[in-house]
Amino acid sequence: MPYLTRHIIAWERVAALGRGTTPRACGAVVTFVGVVRPDDDGGRTVVALDYEAYDAMAEDQIDRLVTEAQDRWPLDAVELEHRVGPVEVGQISVVIVVAAQHRADAYAASMFLMDEIKRVVPIWKHTRYDDGTSEWAMCASAMDPLGAMHAHV
Repeated sequence: MPYLTRHIIAWERVAALGRGTTPRACGAVVTFVGVVRPDDDGGRTVVALDYEAYDAMAEDQIDRLVTEAQDRWPLDAVELEHRVGPVEVGQISVVIVVAAQHRADAYAASMFLMDEIKRVVPIWKHTRYDDGTSEWAMCASAMDPLGAMHAHV
């Protein structure tokens, strides 16, 4: 399944992902939805985020993380989509749905997936502000232990 999408993730899609991951014997479904918020950053307000990814590597990394989550916790199902491209304030940037027999496993796996996606998956975020300025943030895997960015060639 492709995890990256260039399409708007509508709330109807979130509901469909939830319905699609709920086996009959499932006791818990945890849904995490990341929404772009209009943070105030020193007098500037966020108007949109532009996500870029090294698609093939990002897909492989997310697939590896889903497999790792399924190995660590007894999960019934995992669905995940991450937007690539422009995402306006109020729009969904990522959705993770985890189904398990017990809520503790579903919560733990959902948190693991979101934390690890932010930490290791090659997705870059370009923040646009209301004053016309913008700045890039790279995923943590592009940083060395001292915080210096590595060039991606």
